[in-house]
Amino acid sequence: MYNFRTDLALERRDIFKKNNNLDEIDGVETENKEIDENLKVSKVKITNQNGEQAIGKPIGDYITIDIKKLRIAEEDEIQKSAEVLSTELKEVINKHVQSKDDVLVVGLGNMYVTPDSLGPKVINDIDVTRHIIKYLPQYIDENARPVSAISPGVLGTTGIETLEILEGIVNNIKPKLLIVIDALASRSIERISSTIQISDTGIVPGAGVGNTRKELSQRTLNIPVVAIGIPTVVESAVLVNDCLDLFIEKLQNEAKSNDYLNKLKDQDNYEEIKEALNPNDYNIIVTPKEIDELIDNMSSIVARGINMSL
Repeated sequence: MYNFRTDLALERRDIFKKNNNLDEIDGVETENKEIDENLKVSKVKITNQNGEQAIGKPIGDYITIDIKKLRIAEEDEIQKSAEVLSTELKEVINKHVQSKDDVLVVGLGNMYVTPDSLGPKVINDIDVTRHIIKYLPQYIDENARPVSAISPGVLGTTGIETLEILEGIVNNIKPKLLIVIDALASRSIERISSTIQISDTGIVPGAGVGNTRKELSQRTLNIPVVAIGIPTVVESAVLVNDCLDLFIEKLQNEAKSNDYLNKLKDQDNYEEIKEALNPNDYNIIVTPKEIDELIDNMSSIVARGINMSL
């Protein structure tokens, strides 16, 4: 299997197709939809073991929402993005649970590390209703769904695996479905904090940055797990590879024709760049300087989208 070093099914599909010179992959179906010039929805469906083995993701649905110009997004653009997320998320949720079933929302990550703070920040804005329905039912609509939320922290500060914490919670409050939010890694600098992935196959925290923790899925928790992830970091090898592509493209435009540059541009140079960086420990994880604003915008979009969908 390839060392994809990305959590996004859409990117994994593109990498596999490029490296194998394929137009299509057996067991992988794709559908694209443009909402407007700044919003695009892509759906990757893995239907069999061939697709699963090709891109290293379990059989299931993976929805990618690309949002352009998020750094300068206005309130109406943030709201529209949240509505698109809500529509897609609601469709996934309705496949697995009924309209009044209990849902637990889990925000993974470390509040004190900005690129990893997405999950905990989303949890702060989730409309929780489970306690109101239980203790003050007269103050809430009778059709309201019980929603609870938690940010379990990270192993380095709690000493407890996230799976162990969630197993205890699930066994006690017995939700019918988990929605898990986490920061992801990408293989494209353009996707940092501008792409949302929804999947119904759970999540392996830390997999994209080589710090894999125990899987959170129906297999390990015995209830459906819907994952919402947003790339907030890339490896320096990715950054160098993307910058090299941009540089080659600039030279191509100026030179009009150059067989060597054309060949170099068409191949994926990530592995070669990574091999050059690794011996000196230069293959670091990077994030943009505007990450604070991007995380604030993305956490607002995700929280609103979840609240509307529930």
